[in-house]
Amino acid sequence: MADRELRLGIFLSGQHPAEASAPAAVREHLEQVEAARELGFSSVWAGQHFLSHPFQMFQSVPLLARVSAAAEGMTVGTAVLLLTLLNPVEVAENAATLHALAAGRFVLGVGFGYRAVENAAFGVGRGRSDLFERKLEVVKRLLAGDVVSSGGDGFELSEARLAMVPERPPSVWIAANSDKAVRRAARLGDAWFVNPHTRLEELERQMQLFRAERREHRRPEAATTPVLKEVCVAASDEEAVEIARPYLKNKYDAYVDWGQSDVLPKTDTLRREFDELTAGGRFVLGSPETCAAILGEHIERLGADHFVCRFQWPGMPQHHVIESMRLLAREVLPALRARNQVEEKPLSG
Repeated sequence: MADRELRLGIFLSGQHPAEASAPAAVREHLEQVEAARELGFSSVWAGQHFLSHPFQMFQSVPLLARVSAAAEGMTVGTAVLLLTLLNPVEVAENAATLHALAAGRFVLGVGFGYRAVENAAFGVGRGRSDLFERKLEVVKRLLAGDVVSSGGDGFELSEARLAMVPERPPSVWIAANSDKAVRRAARLGDAWFVNPHTRLEELERQMQLFRAERREHRRPEAATTPVLKEVCVAASDEEAVEIARPYLKNKYDAYVDWGQSDVLPKTDTLRREFDELTAGGRFVLGSPETCAAILGEHIERLGADHFVCRFQWPGMPQHHVIESMRLLAREVLPALRARNQVEEKPLSG
């Protein structure tokens, strides 16, 4: 990544305890985006789930529309929309709208999904892989201004076209967990949106798979390598773990219940005790020095150049979130940039 600028993004958790005030949570997210902009973050993101028990969860498109004014000058992106479940016309129309709200700085992140309760709610059964790919093709063509005739479960288009067509279509980043999904991201996406759930050694293996698949299909090298990470930076390693543990553990316990662990590479699992779960570069928890070392390994081993950081998990107090953001931007990022420059331009002798 010698010619790429290292960037930071903030992932708005959007998930909150059932008893939390939703309007107050919106105010927190606005404050987070304003702080991120002041600290020099490059991007703001939000994800998507439906029927998200035990958490409340904001839907990403209206949330990003709400915060886009506070994010002026930043890239705005979905991380990710569950495209398999959605109507491709609605996805394309929403993407075009967010692209305009963000003054052309919008990234469309999409994913396959994995939760049975969501698939059932949207009537999606067998043939999900084919449906995802067909919908993705429709979305891309509509955003490019093409006239589209296509069909599948839940949609039928005859010479359809968007009325609002972006001057330049947004980049499409595809989330992937399994090897099969990584290959699909290589074939169909502008970038693989690297997930936060998998250990670094597995991500390194899968990144080699991703790049080999792009070469095989004569696709250019991805222009960026975005990596979503769970992050808590504090004065010491012990303090960071103490702050993050109750909220991050609860979140990953829910991931196991939802089935997230079952779609990881077969050599990895989330069914671990918390101390073991944090090992192997899966999470970025610690002092600025420790966090710089963990993220530095991601740069060296994956070519990561855009860290999209989730600082908050359901129930986590806002002051911890803002302080972690501040330490990452003011202490960790400069250390990473200095380290990268030294490695790219070693001193003579």
